[in-house]
Amino acid sequence: MSKTISLMLMAAIAAMSFLTPASSLAQPVPPKSFTPKIKTPNTSAELRTKDAVKDDVEEEALPRDAKVQVHSGSPRRLQQHGLGFGLGQTSLLGDYGKYGNDKIALDLLYSYAASYSFDLLVNAHVSEHRDNDERMRVMGLTSSIKGRFVEYDNLSPFFLGGLGFYAPRAKRGSGGDAKWSDQKMTFGLNFGGGVDLRLNEHYVVGVMGQMHWPFKVEQDNMSDLKGYYFKLLITGMYLF
Repeated sequence: MSKTISLMLMAAIAAMSFLTPASSLAQPVPPKSFTPKIKTPNTSAELRTKDAVKDDVEEEALPRDAKVQVHSGSPRRLQQHGLGFGLGQTSLLGDYGKYGNDKIALDLLYSYAASYSFDLLVNAHVSEHRDNDERMRVMGLTSSIKGRFVEYDNLSPFFLGGLGFYAPRAKRGSGGDAKWSDQKMTFGLNFGGGVDLRLNEHYVVGVMGQMHWPFKVEQDNMSDLKGYYFKLLITGMYLF
């Protein structure tokens, strides 16, 4: 019996000697380190976006006139008045040319900036032309719409057209038989074009050609008066 117990103890000790190294070799596995994922911002893209938003906000904050100034040398302002003159050749055409010669004449001009593309232009003029004993007097007060079809820096080509009131009068005949026609008012057309150069916010110079076509003026004791005339002018305007 004791021998059996001794054998069992020896077997147990032997078994423990085999198990102990195995358990000593088993090392605990260290846990994996936790590295949080941090999203790095795209700094250049964000800066570009912020700059674009800033530019949009600044542009919206600018008045409309200031935005036009970016595209042209001098800003165009709405509801702006202008006073000036036109000096140049008045050429009589048709029957008007029979009673007088061409001459240099002065026109008075008024403008109003109704929009960025269209102005109101008023022209007042009177001139008397002589050819020996005969004379031709042209007088008119016209209104035109002046439209800019393109604008390059401060240079603005334009066209114009409108209506007006005219009072032409002729002294016809020779010597003591020359007589003035009746003074009558008539309606008429005008059209033309030109180019403006804006020097600054207040001064504009340019060149303008304008055809004036008064309707026929009927006479009681002589032939009716009809004709037309063309003006080629150097213009100057003061804006306020």
